[in-house]
Amino acid sequence: MDANSRRKKIMETISHADKPITGNELALLLGVTRQIVVQDIALLKAGGAPVLSTISGYIFLSNVSKNRCLKVFTCYHKTLPEAEVELKIMVQNGGMVRDVIVDHPIYGEITGNLMLGSMAAVDSWLQRVRESNSMMLTTITNGVHMHTVEAAEEETLNKIEHALRDAGLLY
Repeated sequence: MDANSRRKKIMETISHADKPITGNELALLLGVTRQIVVQDIALLKAGGAPVLSTISGYIFLSNVSKNRCLKVFTCYHKTLPEAEVELKIMVQNGGMVRDVIVDHPIYGEITGNLMLGSMAAVDSWLQRVRESNSMMLTTITNGVHMHTVEAAEEETLNKIEHALRDAGLLY
């Protein structure tokens, strides 16, 4: 399969998927290495393809937001256990956590794509943070950060907001 055909197959696969697809899954499907897939994705994105790279895999962006409501929540916490509570409140109440955003005093807004829409995705993210010994973006801003959350209905977002407030996690 030539490079153009392979990239077309990547776009077809991602655009028809109902969940994120990992680089390893695409590599197996296409009979190439994961690095080839990563390079192909980078070229597709540079060409304007609406592909989002997340911790759970690649997502075709227009599949994410069809007829969905969005709200940005400004939150505050300093520990991973508090982050766990926060993310689980959002997901258990029907939200999908698209990202985490911090406002860095020098670099401005820094966004990390999360795309956490299930408890399994939240647990996987938490496990990766623990295993990597990485620090959360919130360490840059002393715990203050934002999350873009999407849901099917505005009422769901309101429910999430109330639960975050009750847990003391809203800024």
